[in-house]
Amino acid sequence: MRIIFMGTPDFAVPTLRALHHAAHEILAVYTQPPRPAGRGKKPQLSPVQCEAEALGLAVHSPASLRSPEEQERFAALGADVAVVAAYGLILPRPILDAPRYGCLNVHASLLPRWRGAAPVQRAILAGDPVTGITIMQMEEGLDTGPMLASARVLTQEKNAGELTNELAEVGAQLMVGTLRDLSVHRPVPQDEQEATYARKIAKAEARIDWTKPATNIERQVRAFAPAPGAWFMHQGERYRVLAASVVAMDGPPGTVLDDQLTVACGDAAVRVQRIGRAGRPAMAAADFLRGRRIAAGTVFE
Repeated sequence: MRIIFMGTPDFAVPTLRALHHAAHEILAVYTQPPRPAGRGKKPQLSPVQCEAEALGLAVHSPASLRSPEEQERFAALGADVAVVAAYGLILPRPILDAPRYGCLNVHASLLPRWRGAAPVQRAILAGDPVTGITIMQMEEGLDTGPMLASARVLTQEKNAGELTNELAEVGAQLMVGTLRDLSVHRPVPQDEQEATYARKIAKAEARIDWTKPATNIERQVRAFAPAPGAWFMHQGERYRVLAASVVAMDGPPGTVLDDQLTVACGDAAVRVQRIGRAGRPAMAAADFLRGRRIAAGTVFE
């Protein structure tokens, strides 16, 4: 098929790569413009643009698709379909209508659950045992379009980074299969009664509240790993927790209970497994404690 690909972050790269390997004709790749990043704040190409250039594909990075000129440029490509994976820009109606088969989205949840910006993190925070990928026909509403295909993925014990990577690979193969059998897929409307919204993650959500149950905190740690990292304060310094497990111990919330960095919560406790001080790499808790002793009875903020 003649395809326009639209995506920006690492999540989208496996789908672009899979479409290219499946011998589809990729007319152009749309991605967000370079953004300042790193300590030097130098403009960085998106992961999708880096992959597209490596594959020798034409790249467009408009700041918006709302101008008539950009819409005409898009339509002039004469695509059969646009494949969208975490592009990050709103697609106006002229863009949605331009390809012969419209725009198909690779969404990282089992719609209609977790529409919106942070479906992976919200699924982990909610304790969903299963999430997945949905291939959806895009319309103007936020992730409201009819569904063409889906695949389930287990969430247990995976952090957001691990789960996102797995979903990206599953989504890539599901999109290739959907395009191969596009004529036999029948769009299924979403059940609005089942819809939930995965709102964007706020910075304050990553701070650990030790009065919460240990199961909630363990999910919080996984949902925010590897970035931004669930965190707490101790003696005026911020610490990030990148891995933790629930243990059956009790004590005043926020109190260190032993020499293995087990911290009491509102119910039970969590044993920190990976930790890092602000601005420094994370490490195994055992290695951290060899260089910075935290005695039992210490209370974290």
